[in-house]
Amino acid sequence: MTPQQLTVADDLVVSLDYTLRLDDNEIESSSVGEEPLQFIQGRGHIIPGLEQALYGMAVGDEKDVVVLPEDGYGEIDESGFQEVGREFFPDEMELVLGASIRVRDDAGEVYTAYVAKLEDEKVILDFNHSLAGKTLYFNVKVLDLRPASDEELAHGHVHSSEHHHGHDHGHDHGDHDHDDHDHDDHDHGDHDHGDHEHGHEHHHHHHH
Repeated sequence: MTPQQLTVADDLVVSLDYTLRLDDNEIESSSVGEEPLQFIQGRGHIIPGLEQALYGMAVGDEKDVVVLPEDGYGEIDESGFQEVGREFFPDEMELVLGASIRVRDDAGEVYTAYVAKLEDEKVILDFNHSLAGKTLYFNVKVLDLRPASDEELAHGHVHSSEHHHGHDHGHDHGDHDHDDHDHDDHDHGDHDHGDHEHGHEHHHHHHH
């Protein structure tokens, strides 16, 4: 008797291989040969346009998905540009056009900004996500599916991402790994598609 084949549905942990290209067809990022992206489907862990496209896929299925900016990292938000005096940065800090820098606001939140323009006295920082305004071309393949454990659903993230074979559901390292839930979706550097808190939704300089 073959068990019912699982297909992507809410509350399943999906292990996904993905390659992301932009309009120029250059590979922007890829998990191939690295750890797959692991997330709980239906929880908004990945950008909406990609999450929606995965429903119904079975293990081994491959698909090309085109995600428009509004279903990806949003359009470029003009209010995401901020002018900062050059004196704000230490003299020894080399500012390079297009470089990303981390900026902390008064509340201690850390944001990533890109150097959009350099002038003698001032610097224009862009707080938009580096993929804002871009159409995303994904090629994805479902590597593994399993129901999320009650604990994972309660905590809202995948445990034991270092064991990506799906046989280990997080019960062997007890209670000590839920506070470090940085490791499960921030391991792809600055433009991880896993955490789509699109940057532009919570800027500290909203002028509404």
